[in-house]
Amino acid sequence: MVFKGTYHHRIDPKGRLPVPAAFRRQLAGERSTRRLVVTLLDDCLAAYPPDEWARLEAQLSGLPPFSKPVKALARVLASHAVDCEMDVQGRIRLPAVLRAAIGLEREAVVVGVVERFEIWAPDRWTRFLRDSERLLDDVSLDVPWPRPRTTPGGSAGPRSTGEA
Repeated sequence: MVFKGTYHHRIDPKGRLPVPAAFRRQLAGERSTRRLVVTLLDDCLAAYPPDEWARLEAQLSGLPPFSKPVKALARVLASHAVDCEMDVQGRIRLPAVLRAAIGLEREAVVVGVVERFEIWAPDRWTRFLRDSERLLDDVSLDVPWPRPRTTPGGSAGPRSTGEA
């Protein structure tokens, strides 16, 4: 299951957010789950399908249990996690305490992030993009991009370097 794309939605007065149709289709293919685990993550809310949340829990359990950073991460993720059921119209009700924690009011930006999707207040999403672009300008990942394509025989095909 892969979540991708950016969507803009309104939150109704009851705190219900429409899950983007593309994401609902992904979830429908995943054993028809209508439940998501939503938690606080950085400056947004992260929504995980149950299988992905279970995988995250297993990863956390595999880390050193007495490490201060591991304990802090586990506490933050688990203490803010709530199960959110999708209604028949494909909406999830976001608890007021989680909406307040990220400054979410009437408008939301919903962003696919591969195994999860994130829910952002528009101003925080804009700030994140601006800051991330600066960070990416300063960081060299030493990864050739685009990555070489492999041909059916297993060898790398021609690659564009981006240089003229």
